[in-house]
This record gives sequence, C-alpha cells and structure tokens, in this order.
Amino acid sequence: MLKIAIVEDEEINIKQLKEYLDQFQKETDEIITVSVFHDGDEITSKYSAKYDIILMDIQMKFIDGMTAAKEIRKMDSEVTIIFISNLAQYAIRGYEVDALDYMIKPVSYFAFSQKLSKAIARMQKRKNRFITVTIKGGIQRIDTSDIYYVESFGHNLIFHTKQQDFISGVTMKAAEELLANMNFSRGNKCYLINLEHVEGIQENCAVINGEHLILSRNKKSVFMQELTKYWGDLS
Repeated sequence: MLKIAIVEDEEINIKQLKEYLDQFQKETDEIITVSVFHDGDEITSKYSAKYDIILMDIQMKFIDGMTAAKEIRKMDSEVTIIFISNLAQYAIRGYEVDALDYMIKPVSYFAFSQKLSKAIARMQKRKNRFITVTIKGGIQRIDTSDIYYVESFGHNLIFHTKQQDFISGVTMKAAEELLANMNFSRGNKCYLINLEHVEGIQENCAVINGEHLILSRNKKSVFMQELTKYWGDLS
C-alpha cells in the first residue's frame, strides 16, 4: 500500500491529482491511500513520518512548499518529495531538500504517471539497499542511499554517510563488490562515490554534500560516463 500526501491550496488541482491517482490505481493495481493538506503549515505542524510520497505545491499562501519540505526533511529523510509548480525555476531547487522530481502545471496524466512510476521504482530499490560492514567492536548495517562516498584511508575505509562516518577494515575491492549495481563509481583510487549524491562537476572534482572530491585523469572518463547515464535514467 502506498501512502501519498497531497499538499495543494487550490481545490481544482487537488481534484485533478486525486483523479490521476484513481486512474493510476486502476492501471497498475497499486493500492493507494491519500491525505490532503491545504498548506505547508498543515502538514508540518503535526507531521508524522508515515508517507511514502508527498506531492507538494510550491506556491502556497502561508508556508510555501520549499519551506515545508525543509521542515519535513528534519523529521523524515526517507519520504519521496515531488514538487508541483507553475514555474520551473522554483521546482528545480528541489535538490536542496533531496526532492526526486518536479512537475510543471498544468500537469498531464502521462507526465504524472511517469513521475509516480519513477518514485515507486526508487522506493522499491531502497528496500534492498542495505549492506553490513565490519567496524571496530562489531558490525554496522548501512543504508547505501545514505552513503555519500567511501574513502580509502591507510589500511581502512571510511564510509561517509548522512548520519556519521564509519571506519571499517574491509578492502576497497570488497566495498566495490558490496556496492555493485547500486550506482557507485570510482572517482580515483581513494574514492568510491555514490552517484545519487553528486551535485555537479567543478574543475575536475565531483561535488558531494559540499565537498570537492578530485577525479583522477585515468578514472574521470568512466566516472563521467556512469554519471551521465545515471542522470539520464532519472529524467
């Protein structure tokens, strides 16, 4: 069952989104429950991390969608956010709150179904994206989506994650095998980078969570090919 929240202040748009969700259910056999909020303050005031997807209007009267999304991210790092806006320049700022995508009004059903299908596919991938690594004093289970990058440091590896850094004695080769087919790419001999968190490329560096990781000459070409393919698969 999918739990979806609609955050939208115009009834005509709420009605359309609910009709689209009904149609999507019939075509895919997904079971969907829908909650409606008429402004950003409604969903943030008593937010509970129970939703799978939030369809968020950006321009609203009291608390706009971007501000609401930032508040939600403080409480829920997993929910998938899709912005809906009249203007593309607002929606593309979604990277600030790790939004999956955006839709420009008026929204067609085809575009809506494509975006929703992508969101569901992302959720399904996340369910099977945990790895277990040995650390000093025990073992640690890590959600691979939370890993920014893996760094070789002396005889150890540092798993840089959203929560904290974990130091492990596993080899880089073992880490590559653990993270195979999970959108990680070698930037150089010291870094294994999660393409999900690449914000851009600047002066031969991959920008990850504000850090600049150097791309070596012999790794850069393959890294760029894999990054381009990853970004292309998201569009």
